[in-house]
Amino acid sequence: MEDAVIRPTLKFIKLGYAVVLLLVVGCAILFFTMVPPDNEWRINRPWVVVLPALLLIWPIRRHMARQFTKATITGDRLRYEVGALSKTTRNISLPKVQDARVDQSVMQRMFGVGNLAIETAGEASRLTIRNVDQPQQVADEILAASHSAAGGHNP
Repeated sequence: MEDAVIRPTLKFIKLGYAVVLLLVVGCAILFFTMVPPDNEWRINRPWVVVLPALLLIWPIRRHMARQFTKATITGDRLRYEVGALSKTTRNISLPKVQDARVDQSVMQRMFGVGNLAIETAGEASRLTIRNVDQPQQVADEILAASHSAAGGHNP
């Protein structure tokens, strides 16, 4: 079985890029159509057009966070890694997985994404992966892998 990689969705990040780019273009259009070219305000403040572009920091930051967040199902383990420079890795033995729960808000349901919460035996905390594409299918795959891994350990 090849490794299955689970990452947060790109749908909301792409939407963020689109909204910010529309705002930047809208601001530029307003600036160039509403303020005459010979206006002192326009001549002395050309940086005003670049200012809305700083809004791109928001989707870029979310995109970078997504790139450094992943869960991988390998053999009888689920490995969850978060971080770029400093990294946190959590290894979960698949036979210990007891439940995979999917939570979806109305907005998440509209986009076909959801939060995946994985509970394991013997641990108080749960692992939650936010905004996963097709979360119910992923939860079913994790539970199936858990049951097959548990079956492989029982004689």
